[in-house]
Amino acid sequence: MSGYETRLAEMGITLPDAPAPAANYVPFVVIGDIVYVSGQISSDAGGLITGKLGADLTTDEGAAAAKSCAISLLAQVKAACGGDLDRLVRVVKLTGFVNSTADYIEQPKVVNGASDFLVEALGEAGQHSRSAVSAGSLPLGVAVEIEGIFQIG
Repeated sequence: MSGYETRLAEMGITLPDAPAPAANYVPFVVIGDIVYVSGQISSDAGGLITGKLGADLTTDEGAAAAKSCAISLLAQVKAACGGDLDRLVRVVKLTGFVNSTADYIEQPKVVNGASDFLVEALGEAGQHSRSAVSAGSLPLGVAVEIEGIFQIG
């Protein structure tokens, strides 16, 4: 088990198999030492995490949904690294999309669920730039979708 995966296990997290793409795209693209991971949608052991922030879900529930996206992002990075998550050098950037009502303004707090998790799990390597954007709807009605850019060695 890698150092990062040991830390995740200490946090009670086991990375799932990298989710397969749901349409005509690839889950990640590697160019040199950069991995571009396609948007990962919110899901957990119970299935998709759906709903709209500001109507159906609280900010804390949205943050938990964002954390689930971050776990899927790491699963994709592990797959991009041939199963060796310790090749991850750093998280470069996240772009988070939050399914929210027009008057909902806590998108950054929702995406913090992913950001805080990555920093807790990866330490300094988890620090990243990011955007948190409102969306009127997301695929399959999910609460959150996050894409990421990662540096690997």
